[in-house]
Amino acid sequence: MNAHVDRWESHPQHFWLRGQKPEQPVRFDEELGVWNVYGHQEAVEILSDPKTFSSNVGRLLPIEIDESFVEGDLTQLDPPDHRKLRRLVSHAFTPKIVADLEPRIADLTYELLDAVADRERFELVSDLAYPLPVIVIADLLGVPSSDRELFRKWAEEQLSGGRQLSVVEPDEQQWGELDAKLQSFQQIVDYLREHAAERRRRPRQDLLTQLVQAEVDGDRLTDNEVVNFANLLLVAGHITTTMLLGNTVLCLDANPEQAARVRADRALLPSAIEESLRMLTPFALTYRATTAEAELDGHRVPADQILSVWLGAANRDGRQFADPHVFDPTRDPNPHLGFGRGIHFCLGAPLARLEGRIALNILLDRFPQLRTDPDNAPTFMPGTDMIGASSLPLLTR
Repeated sequence: MNAHVDRWESHPQHFWLRGQKPEQPVRFDEELGVWNVYGHQEAVEILSDPKTFSSNVGRLLPIEIDESFVEGDLTQLDPPDHRKLRRLVSHAFTPKIVADLEPRIADLTYELLDAVADRERFELVSDLAYPLPVIVIADLLGVPSSDRELFRKWAEEQLSGGRQLSVVEPDEQQWGELDAKLQSFQQIVDYLREHAAERRRRPRQDLLTQLVQAEVDGDRLTDNEVVNFANLLLVAGHITTTMLLGNTVLCLDANPEQAARVRADRALLPSAIEESLRMLTPFALTYRATTAEAELDGHRVPADQILSVWLGAANRDGRQFADPHVFDPTRDPNPHLGFGRGIHFCLGAPLARLEGRIALNILLDRFPQLRTDPDNAPTFMPGTDMIGASSLPLLTR
């Protein structure tokens, strides 16, 4: 896939996409003051030990973030607070609830593809990969899916930014990026706070009502916890599936022999999705902070250090995966970290997998000659944290 990656103009720090190996599994970056972790074994160790490797990274940053912006954000919580809140929302993602969404997901996919059925070309992200998951998650939460262009704008602004975290004093560009993100965050928080207040007055059969009425150890969630929790579900709940759909199409397109196998035997599609999560890991970078001295790959990492855990690189670690740069939809086992690992394993993974399987099956059925446009290359989301197409023009004939 290296030639394709060059044409896609992937982020320079995503070196593994170009078939390159890190110099070592763990390396300290003096310029940023953080530890880069590229190895699979080391990443699993970090993600599986929240006591030593905390998700509360903000305490070590040279900026002050208003507590109201992180209260109730699962991604930044450690046990026992994380366990309490996760148990709450897990009730909305039981296997039965997810499975019962299958007819709705299929109907939406047919409806969205009907709109482009007669075209010689369409754009996968705006026509299918974005609207499908955002409508599903908006329906679950109980916010109007007709506002999805607002959600897209807010999500792109929150997830934008071209550089990884640093513990050095932010420069003018970093302050500008942070200010833009906080303004966007405030907009979506205000939006969700208004809907949450309405649910307190008039409850409905939706997840936002469940959050408003929920109790954890006898205590109701605060307004900040409700809206930050809902924001995480709305933003992360759709962006993962958006990237999963686009990345799987890109992997199949770059590997026509494997694509033909998947088209001929749809039983291979779920494992092809898993392999795409390994090859083009949507959330390629996550962060942890040490609470005590730890040893990683022979390095002594002091307490109060930030770790940049490169899940995308770990998923290409030759110590764990044979032929790590080869797309193999029959790979088994495939212990990729595309949905994370440990207590922060992606809550919406079953839903993302279901949406991916249904939508891609219908897409392959509808367009037997589907392929990327050689004259119109995909564009990728900016920044180091994510790998996924922001636009993906496709030809249908």
